[in-house]
Amino acid sequence: MADTKTQFEALRAHATQTGYLLSSAALLEWDQQTKLPSAAGPYRSDQITYLAKLIHERETDPQLGQWLNELSESAKMSTEDPASDRATTVRELKRKYDRLVKVPSDLVQAIARACSTGQQIWVEARKANDFSVFRAALIEIINLKQQQADAIGFDHCRYDALLDEYEPGAVSSEVTDVFEALRAELVPLLEQLKGGADQVDSSVIHRDYPIDAQKEFVKNASAKIGFDYNRGRLDVTYHPFCTEIGPDDCRITTRYNEAFFNSAFFGTLHEAGHGMYEQGLRSEWYSLPPGQYCSLGIHESQSRLWENLVGRSEAFWQHFFPLAQSCFPDALNDVTRSQFHRAINEITPSLIRVEADEVTYNLHIIIRFELERSLIEGDLDVADLPSAWNQKYQQALGITPPDDASGVLQDVHWSAGLIGYFPTYSLGNLYASQFFDAASEQLGDLKPSFAEGDFGPLKDWLHQNVYQSGKCLSPRNLCLKVTGDELSHEPLIQHLKSKIDRIYGLPT
Repeated sequence: MADTKTQFEALRAHATQTGYLLSSAALLEWDQQTKLPSAAGPYRSDQITYLAKLIHERETDPQLGQWLNELSESAKMSTEDPASDRATTVRELKRKYDRLVKVPSDLVQAIARACSTGQQIWVEARKANDFSVFRAALIEIINLKQQQADAIGFDHCRYDALLDEYEPGAVSSEVTDVFEALRAELVPLLEQLKGGADQVDSSVIHRDYPIDAQKEFVKNASAKIGFDYNRGRLDVTYHPFCTEIGPDDCRITTRYNEAFFNSAFFGTLHEAGHGMYEQGLRSEWYSLPPGQYCSLGIHESQSRLWENLVGRSEAFWQHFFPLAQSCFPDALNDVTRSQFHRAINEITPSLIRVEADEVTYNLHIIIRFELERSLIEGDLDVADLPSAWNQKYQQALGITPPDDASGVLQDVHWSAGLIGYFPTYSLGNLYASQFFDAASEQLGDLKPSFAEGDFGPLKDWLHQNVYQSGKCLSPRNLCLKVTGDELSHEPLIQHLKSKIDRIYGLPT
């Protein structure tokens, strides 16, 4: 038997080489969503499917399993600090190996092909505003993801096997409890606002905002908060996302609406928050657990923190509103900063998740969580999804989508097989509020620095306390270490109540 040092170095080399394939697949998928000619779709699906096969073979290589078993059972490793880089590498790679080795290679390839093709069909269905165009593709994806969940195994709920991929250790019963506590607070807040929503004139953000000027403004703002364009880029897509192609290559995307300021601006801040997390991970551990994000809930905390807690704050616009007026003189020449700030913070039920206000956003997530869980558990047929979607929107938000594009077809996630992902958005909102409160407690009032356009203190604090940990701590332990408390919905609710008081003058 080789000594543990030699085994660990072999393990690290193997994972690094697998990372080359993973990043190559990510590049192909980024290109598919941003630059790919429509006729090139079938060959791109072949490429992605083949890479998925090679990656799965490497990630389930018996030699890898032997190294992981021997290292995890070694006396030396048993004395390591569980949060050390070495112990984290072995633990997390073994966790991944034990999960992946249960899934047949043929199924991995079938999922990769179905999702690559499915995303292309989803784009066409959105253009046609017709769910029936996408229905057969989604039926296939749901069936394959059910097979994947069954292969991995679960204790109580098939959906848990998929959720665990995105938020390790989470189970749907606990997520349901969290969401019910949120819903119990959010619904009364919305009821209270019904009499005061007309106090905000949001028409100013629906004026003419030329796309070229938006491009300049969003890039300036995302760079100012800390996204490094020497190590990243911004492109256009149908549904914004962030992906990393290498330790110094982070791609973010957005979409522009000439008649709606919020869409591209806050979408870009959201993706920049993701990108800053990726850029803040330790590059010397790239493709290995100490250099990978903790969980998608923690990842989403970073996007939502910069989008909402920073980007929608009054102090942020003390700095950026004069710049906005210079970029959009026709739209904003007769608008005060206060009017603009109130408009971007309007709270009202709406159809589109990525453009939802902070109060209603989590209701959008709860709807998707309940629907995808029902799909995977076999309690809801894909054919009935549009009507189920519309019914839940009417029940939760009092609105019904007029068409498929603004309803069941608005998100890319199901076409990409990202089932189990949606709950992490709301978990991210909870983490974001707790992290921001902890940063404010340790750094002092952040508003003066924001008003000066200085976001360095907050970014540096996040870099030290969140980014650099990688997977060395579980989401729960990271939250405990950073905030001193378990995850709770209370900081988010307090933030929302304070915002309602400021924007609407309705103390809660």
